[in-house]
Amino acid sequence: MELFSEYFKKDHFLLRIDARVKLLVALAILVMVLSYKGFVFSLFVSLLGAFLCVKMRIPLRIFLLRFSEPLFIVSVIILLKFLLSGRDGLIEGTMIAVRIFAAVTVVAILGFSTPFTEFMSALSWMRIPRGFIEILMFAYRYIFVLFEDAMVIYNAQKNRLGYSNIRRGLGSFGALTGSLILKAFEHSHNITVSMIQRGYDGTMPAMRHKPFRFSEVAASVLLVFAMGFIWKI
Repeated sequence: MELFSEYFKKDHFLLRIDARVKLLVALAILVMVLSYKGFVFSLFVSLLGAFLCVKMRIPLRIFLLRFSEPLFIVSVIILLKFLLSGRDGLIEGTMIAVRIFAAVTVVAILGFSTPFTEFMSALSWMRIPRGFIEILMFAYRYIFVLFEDAMVIYNAQKNRLGYSNIRRGLGSFGALTGSLILKAFEHSHNITVSMIQRGYDGTMPAMRHKPFRFSEVAASVLLVFAMGFIWKI
């Protein structure tokens, strides 16, 4: 569960920046990456993101886990483009791959440098529907609870040779999945009842916002303009 935890979000300069500013800058750079047709800008964003990950001391294992899925996707895209269109397809597939990596890098930097509650607060400031934010917060909270439940069930099954062969393993996995679904419904019912009993009206203290700092806004505007200049080259 280290991939979802915030133990590696240590004190660094990005962590101290307002989450709303980081979210707006990330969205602006994402638009540039997705609309760019060449290699240079996307490659620059990817290398800049890798540099920032090193500066933030992100563990290599966490970094590789975060990028393992996009790496598989871009590998399939490049292979298909090459098989269908030859050399031209290989070049086109590589351009798409670099663009995907750049976009994933932007999102990863935002995630690595922003605590989850601050990110939810930034989404609230952007007028994202409150119900959607509530669902995200509860889902994030119960990822850890369900993971612990899954490990307890898995270890009990393993001690009883539930994964000794493929047939028994599939049966055990099905039982584990069914148990987790039932536990998820149970947790959702319990949290709903407990919050209603405590007078929950949909207002969360974490959704209140502090005023913007001029230095952060000015630096962010300059960064976006600089990235835009590189994008235009």
